[in-house]
Formats: sequence, C-alpha cells, structure tokens
Amino acid sequence: MKESNSKHRILILGASGFLGHAIYKELCSYFNTFGTYRISNKDFEKNQHFFPYNVEEDDVIEIIKATQPTIIISALRGDFSAQVTAHRHIFEYLKSHKTIKIIFLSSANVFDAYSQFPSYENDKTLSHSVYGHFKIKIEDMLMRLPKKQYVIARLPMVFGAQSPRVLEIKQLLTDNEPIEIFPNLVVNVTSDRKVTQQIHYIINRNKSGIYHLGSDDLVHHNDFIKDIVNALGNYHPTYKQVYTTNDDRFLAVLPKDNKLPKHLSIKSKDVLKELSL
Repeated sequence: MKESNSKHRILILGASGFLGHAIYKELCSYFNTFGTYRISNKDFEKNQHFFPYNVEEDDVIEIIKATQPTIIISALRGDFSAQVTAHRHIFEYLKSHKTIKIIFLSSANVFDAYSQFPSYENDKTLSHSVYGHFKIKIEDMLMRLPKKQYVIARLPMVFGAQSPRVLEIKQLLTDNEPIEIFPNLVVNVTSDRKVTQQIHYIINRNKSGIYHLGSDDLVHHNDFIKDIVNALGNYHPTYKQVYTTNDDRFLAVLPKDNKLPKHLSIKSKDVLKELSL
C-alpha cells in the first residue's frame, strides 16, 4: 500500500551516512523526505532535499524551520558533545511543537555495563563506555517528552554490503591484516535493509516508545565475523582474539514489550544472506 505523500514530512539528520542514507532511500518514495549531509560529501550538493549540516558548527533548528518536518530521524554521527547540544536544542523545540516526533537511533551500548544477560526495552540503562554514556544522555533527555513524541530505536551491530564494519573487514582481508574477534562476546545483529523496513513500519503505524531492533537469535561475535568472511569469498584470514572476560559477556538488545510483526523480524543467518547476494 502506497502512502499519501502529504502524510508526513521527514527530516533525516545524518542522511549522508551509511544508515541515514539507507533510511532516506527507503522513505523518499513514500514521504516528502529531507536530509542533512556532511559538507565534505559533495555527492548531495545538487539534491534540493539535502541540506549541508555540520553538527559542531551549525544550528539544527534553522534546518528544522526550513523543512517543517512532522518527523525527525536522528542518525547523526560526529563529536559527542556537539550531538548532545544539538539534541538539547531539538528537545526544547519539540516541547513547544507537540505535533513533531523524533526517532532517535540509539545503541545496544547503553547496556554495556550489564554483561550477564541480554537487555530488554524497559531495563535500566548503564554504560561503562564513552559511546554508551553519550547515547544514554540523549535517551534520558528525549524520554522527558510526552511518549507520543519520541521513538528510541536501540540497534545492535548493523551490517550490510556497504556498512563500515563490512568495508573494514574487506580492507583487512585485502591488506592481509588480522581481524579482531571477541570469542566471549554474545551479540545480536541486524542489517541496514531490515532496520529501514522497521523504521518505515514504525512511522506508518504511528508507533512511539522504545524499540529493540535486533535479530531474534544470539551469536558469538567470533563465529559471526568468521561467517561474514566466508560469505565474502574464499579468503584465508588471520584473526586476533580479544578476551575481555573469562565468561560469556552479553551485548544484545531483544524485544519483550514492543514486538514488531513476524515479517519484520530477522535472524543472524538472514544478515549473512544479504552479504552474499
């Protein structure tokens, strides 16, 4: 079913990045969709729907006022403190513009201080990493908005043919450099294609709250990376095994309260299939 183009105006912050651009490509045929791009990336200069934006220097509210979105999707990367400031400005703006919703792409790292179990939507966040701590800061801020105004989409490791992780593995294989693997780390995973479909569904069904968008199954990091290498071709890599603990450590986000329909679920083997197409 094709939605009416007038239904939403969508602004994707970070639409020139790997995941932001995948979301843009998924949504732009259905909604009036705008995006921001890094000024260093010249590919988007001629696209009237893309605005140059430097999170460290530019005012995000100017772009919001220029595009008048009903939904803001934050897929930003860059300096952490500049991102926190930008989201604080968005938060203040949304407090007085109650018809606008924000979808914030967060991370499994908001739970990286808990290592004994997978994490669910309403578990308390706690992180030992700078990255996880920064994501928690923005999550906590946005959760002070009315629930109907935010979606927090927590993602595990995201893979895809053009994902930074897969490109890095390909480069290491080409250079005959060792690939880091974590034998005791248990994760779940996803693909850019599945995340974009899930975000599309969340928009269509006007969902809000916290969503965990990872595979239904759990895998050991070392096994999954080796499976990726096998999917990429006939290589004979060397691996650097990194042990952070003697026991299995979990970094996985599973849904319990906000489950999506079955056709939007994914297994780790589906992520691998997408890489070998």
